[in-house]
Amino acid sequence: MQDNQTNQDSSKIRLQVALAHSGVASRRACEKIITDGRVTVNGEKVVELGTKVSPDDIICVDGRQVFVEATKRYVLLNKPIGYVCSLSEENERPDEPARSLAVDLLKPHFSERLYNVGRLDMYSSGLILFTNDGDFAAVVSHPSAELEKEYIVETSLPYPRFLPEKFMRGVRVDGVFYKCKFAEGLSSHKMRIVLIEGKNREIRRVIESFDLRVKSLARVRIGSITADLPGGGTLKPGEFRELTGGEVKSLLELCRKNKETPYRHTHERTRTIEAVQKQGGASLYKRRNYGSGN
Repeated sequence: MQDNQTNQDSSKIRLQVALAHSGVASRRACEKIITDGRVTVNGEKVVELGTKVSPDDIICVDGRQVFVEATKRYVLLNKPIGYVCSLSEENERPDEPARSLAVDLLKPHFSERLYNVGRLDMYSSGLILFTNDGDFAAVVSHPSAELEKEYIVETSLPYPRFLPEKFMRGVRVDGVFYKCKFAEGLSSHKMRIVLIEGKNREIRRVIESFDLRVKSLARVRIGSITADLPGGGTLKPGEFRELTGGEVKSLLELCRKNKETPYRHTHERTRTIEAVQKQGGASLYKRRNYGSGN
């Protein structure tokens, strides 16, 4: 009898972990779902994060039973402009018209409940990951992963030639400090920007602080993942593909290495700038007249 009790106890896992394994959301998001009082276990509302559940327990979110999904999905979507990266229940705003959800582009093709890892705002396009693997989402989205996200941004007017280097050194906007890992000019109106932190609307806020308007903003890379298709070509807006096992492993390995050697605690940024200058990239800001400077 005691052995049976021990086996039952060892099979129990934390409620937020069970929800993440069921494809409800990332583990961190599941914690909020629990504390918001949206979860019941065997008919009883549970708001304590330390609660443990067994495989026999009946778990419901918003009255709907959830089940652990055996198949793990890792999907890369090229999100078009106009789609929101959120769950449907977060989209209910009585004062606004219904918005198109990015996950709806995937629902006809997958039976699993997928959720986005990170976000892109409604007016931005580009790459975003969806999964039902809570452990994967927790690793990739954790700040310590310092996963690079690369963007191509186009401004409505020519930007000041010093803006990319200024962004690399750091810009304070409304009391918030923004600092990208790398930036370079591609033309008088276009820049390539790499972030590792990605605060809310970071690129837009920095560019708007220079009295400019963002004409387009597209994410073109997440870590080692790009829009390139294995057989050639690239994902078009609205298209998606599943990551290969090697790509999933590569992303997780990259996150592990970044955690072991954090970018913020090295002089890599200085070395990056110096390397670009040697290649002639940074000197473009001095040679080209992209706009009026100070």
